[in-house]
Formats: sequence, C-alpha cells, structure tokens
Amino acid sequence: MSLFSVLSVSASGMAAQRTRAALLVENIANSETTRTPDGGPYRRKDAIFSSEEVGSAFGSELQAQLGGEQLTGVKVAGISLDTSAPEKRYMPGHPDADAQGYVALPKVNPAEDMVDLMGANRSYQANVAAMSAVKDMIQKSIDLLK
Repeated sequence: MSLFSVLSVSASGMAAQRTRAALLVENIANSETTRTPDGGPYRRKDAIFSSEEVGSAFGSELQAQLGGEQLTGVKVAGISLDTSAPEKRYMPGHPDADAQGYVALPKVNPAEDMVDLMGANRSYQANVAAMSAVKDMIQKSIDLLK
C-alpha cells in the first residue's frame, strides 16, 4: 500500500462529503419553496454513496501483481429525489394555495439537515486530518532519505 494511494482514498471521501454538504445546503435553502420550474414544491435531495477502487492505473496493476489488496474510496453514485407526497399546510392567503386553502410544501426538516450537515463537515475534517498525517509521514520519509 502506497502512502500516495491513501491520499487518494481521503480525497475521494472529501469530494463525496462536499457533494453531500452542497445537497444539504440546497435542501435547507429550499425548505419553504412552494414553486419550482418543474412545477410543485421543491423535492428533497440526498447523495447516494458507493465504494470505488482508487489509485493510479500503474499503482493498481502493481498492487495486483504483488498480491496486495486494492484500496477502496467512496464516490457519489447518484442523487436520490424525494418522491413522497408534499406536506400540506393551511395558508389560505398564499398565492400557491389550492381551492381549499392548502399549500404544498417540501418535506424538508431544516433541523435534521443541519445535523446531517454537521456530520458531513466532521467527515470532511476527518479526511483532512488523515491527509495531513500521511503528508507528515511522507515528509519524514523524505527527511530520513537526505
């Protein structure tokens, strides 16, 4: 296992958490959006993660020949869209209210998404810490070879 491959694992985790954080911020920003270009209220979005092999093509081939295990990182495999029925709230004066006075609102809980955003932030910070540790190991190895 190469230290540079470990950097690739952390980088993939950082990219995935950045995408997750962007979706969570979008959800929070649109928690009261009743009208979108597609029609109807905003639909909550979530990132779907999956594992992927990381490393360079040469490094992967070398690992395979040496019998080492392949490192896996994470990637965003897709983005799921909430397809459940929107929440109805009685607001008769609202411009998007139906004939009975109910407005369709997105099923977004800003408090829940804020907690998820803090989790994404901590995961991102953990990957930064891992990259810093690997960087320090590489630097110490270079210093020993001087």
